[in-house]
Amino acid sequence: MTCVPHISEVNARKRSSRPVRHLSSTLLITLMFGAMLLFPRAVFNGASEGLLLWFQVVFPTLFPFMLITNLLMASGGISFIAGMFRRPFRRIFGVSGNGSFAVLAGFLCGYPMGAKVTADLLRSNRITREEGQYLLSFCNNTSPVFIINFIVWKTLGEDRLLFPSLAVLLGVPVLLSFVFRKIYLEKGSRAFPELSGADKKSAGRPDFSLLDSSMMNSFEAIVKVGGYIILFSVTLALFAESGQNSPLFTVLKAVLEMTNGILIIHRSFARISLSWPLIIGLTSFGGLCAAAQTQCMIQDTGLKISHYIIQKLAAGGAASLLAVLYMTCMPVS
Repeated sequence: MTCVPHISEVNARKRSSRPVRHLSSTLLITLMFGAMLLFPRAVFNGASEGLLLWFQVVFPTLFPFMLITNLLMASGGISFIAGMFRRPFRRIFGVSGNGSFAVLAGFLCGYPMGAKVTADLLRSNRITREEGQYLLSFCNNTSPVFIINFIVWKTLGEDRLLFPSLAVLLGVPVLLSFVFRKIYLEKGSRAFPELSGADKKSAGRPDFSLLDSSMMNSFEAIVKVGGYIILFSVTLALFAESGQNSPLFTVLKAVLEMTNGILIIHRSFARISLSWPLIIGLTSFGGLCAAAQTQCMIQDTGLKISHYIIQKLAAGGAASLLAVLYMTCMPVS
């Protein structure tokens, strides 16, 4: 006979675990505060680097896309784009017409646009929660422009790795979407249902209040992204003060923030047969900073960040393995 715990016992266990989690987070924050007091120069340098990264790279790259996507959803323009890609994306990914817009943004615009568009679609009742979790599992990725310019040309300096990098980093999410779809799609269904949502009709004259609200929404989102980048850049600078140079510690540092992590891996591992698979795996995962940005974008939607992290770890492992196989078959000196 199986003994099933009473509901009151389960709730009591949950309440007893809360003080432990609260104590752990308090200790971690206290340690962070103490480290910042001990190494103020590292804090200043890390914050400066994070701010420059946000201002010079992230802001001009992401903000225009955030603004235009907000305008499209607020004015009803998303219906036009969804109509263009509904059929092919429904066949390939099993998404609804509105979900196809999240796929486009997630693959073309970079972190965390896939998560933001998915969350906005869910908040406006244009997709179901199941489709939102499915979209989050594969369409929040690094943009092709970042892969080409920063990873291949600026960091690696290997034009021969251009096509393999794009093929692995864009192909792995597509392949994994067929696996993740089985988790969230109802049995017997080939695609997620179509929801109309609440499209606004565009007026006959320019509506500057619509532009103003979309701009403020975009500013709020991009400032939050910048805050996370600065925080993780400071943490990375504090880790550097430890003086640890072991390969494992180097990889752990790199996982904190993707852009700086790519540079850390490239500088620490001279052999490209080792550094490239690690960079590919980190880029596919996105780093903890991208995960924190994603959590910020999906809050109050009911989407689970734990599922997202597990799925991105799977994508990072698969991408790194494919990169190793490519290096084995087609070595780059």
